[in-house]
Amino acid sequence: MKVEVDIDQNSGFCFGVVFAIQMAEDILNEEGHLYCLGDIVHNDEEVARLKAKGLEIIDHEQFKKLNGAKVLIRAHGEPPETYQQALEQNIELVDASCPVVLKLQNRVREAYNDDEQILIYGKHGHAEVKGLVGQTNGEAIVIEKFEELEQYELPKKIQLFSQTTKRTKNLYALKENLESRGIEVDFNDTLCRQVSNRDIQLRDFAKAYDKIVFVAGLKSSNGKVLYDVCKDNNENTYFVSNKDEVNKDWFKEGDRIGICGATSTPQWQMDEIKEKLLNL
Repeated sequence: MKVEVDIDQNSGFCFGVVFAIQMAEDILNEEGHLYCLGDIVHNDEEVARLKAKGLEIIDHEQFKKLNGAKVLIRAHGEPPETYQQALEQNIELVDASCPVVLKLQNRVREAYNDDEQILIYGKHGHAEVKGLVGQTNGEAIVIEKFEELEQYELPKKIQLFSQTTKRTKNLYALKENLESRGIEVDFNDTLCRQVSNRDIQLRDFAKAYDKIVFVAGLKSSNGKVLYDVCKDNNENTYFVSNKDEVNKDWFKEGDRIGICGATSTPQWQMDEIKEKLLNL
């Protein structure tokens, strides 16, 4: 089958993920082993590649049992108690927290110190969100869906923050929802511009092709957001997490196919999928 295939030049790792993976690879090349607290990136294929080089993924329970080890903190960041535990257990932290996330953590902590109710728009249980809630001694309210607002008796004034990878229009819709309830919102647009700008770029990219193959890990919040952007602008958008999920039946002779992905999608994975599409 003859098709035309292009890869979106703006897709692939954001600078925060590039930084974390480069730090990990440098240590692995020198020492052959490194612990990482949680998946270094929400992409199973990339995690498998790094595991083969000696990266060992651990959870917080395993972290508590370590002593004198070296542990990478991924781009998502960590709450203050992780740093305290590391001190107590003589753990050397390799801190690859994204600068955008660190700045957001500082803003949340400052707002908490001002003694105002903090509302965070984000995914429950997400590593970045846990790190943000940790800045407030667990007192921040996390909202993933608007209907969750009904569970709380909110004060007349709140500080609104967002997980850095949420969708722009949804964050602003939440602000309007709160204000319609008579709540004064001290609004903090804390979205990562590398992600929110991708939202705009992807609209044009998705419209330019007959079919879109969106590549991301199943755990990627950013992937879900950007896939929805593509799907909104091109109904013939297909989500895959690896090359084996590409279905020949999706395509026909002469199709112009665009490949794009999340900020946690490696370039090599999009290259693999392009190769498969060209050989359908």
